[in-house]
Amino acid sequence: SMQRIMLSLDSFLVFAFMFTVSLSCTYLCPPTKNAGGKKLLGKLDNCASLEVRSALDESAARRGSSDLGGQNKASSSSGSHWTDKLPNALIVGVKKGGTRAVLEFIRIHPDVRALGTEPHFFDRNYDRGMDWYRGLMPRTLDSQITLEKTPSYFVTREAPRRISSMSHETKLIVVVRNPVTRAISDYTQTLSKKPDIPTFEELAFKNRSLGLVDTSWNAIRIGMYILHLENWLQYFRLSQMHFVSGERLITDPAGEMGRVQDFLGLKRIITDKHFYFNRTKGFPCLKKPESSSQPRCLGKSKGRTHVQIDQEVIDQLQEFYRPFNIKFYETVGQDFKWD
Repeated sequence: SMQRIMLSLDSFLVFAFMFTVSLSCTYLCPPTKNAGGKKLLGKLDNCASLEVRSALDESAARRGSSDLGGQNKASSSSGSHWTDKLPNALIVGVKKGGTRAVLEFIRIHPDVRALGTEPHFFDRNYDRGMDWYRGLMPRTLDSQITLEKTPSYFVTREAPRRISSMSHETKLIVVVRNPVTRAISDYTQTLSKKPDIPTFEELAFKNRSLGLVDTSWNAIRIGMYILHLENWLQYFRLSQMHFVSGERLITDPAGEMGRVQDFLGLKRIITDKHFYFNRTKGFPCLKKPESSSQPRCLGKSKGRTHVQIDQEVIDQLQEFYRPFNIKFYETVGQDFKWD
């Protein structure tokens, strides 16, 4: 009958429309697992629909669960359903301190869901709005912690106020490291991308013979931790901040991650049995999960051999940082033994 033909035509048109939208969204937002941060953010921003973004998040959630070798099954029974939510905790710093290691180590916990790329929301992308930021987060069970890491937040003047306006109760993880070693590591990374830059000594000092350090150079300024911390303490209680030692993260990863789990209110599931020491890289790696044939080590950009710096330069910088370090130790109630 004519009515039956019209119904069939309607069904076909609906199917054709859905297929077209699906095809265009697949083109705009391919779920590339290894996309770089900027590429991934660009693709998500150009997405044809919110439904597609949600689908990608669900796909990422499923991938995350399989990456853990089924560990997330424990959480599935206690949580009710997958939701998009803003992060409960942030790894806010510092660059070249060990933030990627902390992220990769903590995300094997079944009660943590973490964004793999750095969204740079509270420093570079704040004008995109909170809904955009929420849309980047992995889909999370009610019982799970949502986490992201962007190391530049710690040294961004506006970041504490902006994060506080999202939630006064956000937990903040700061991974710190001997500021001299951190600066050399920072310089080594920059040198690998820009071989023609001046020497470390030229950048670090205004006048080396007088011992005048150039605090305008970012590699030096980041390590003046107490100055940045004072900005954060205007908006957050010290009890909301946990400081991870980048040095102990290498020598005792299970101990450091045990304290991170305690801070986040998680059961200590990540222990010694998860780590082995990679002599080539010079730091710990995760033992291979059951679902993989390969151990999980950080990428080739991690563990680079540092540029050789004259010992006198190192001693001068150690002397420069000493008063900043002492004030930092006193404020956080922890001696990191950098002197």
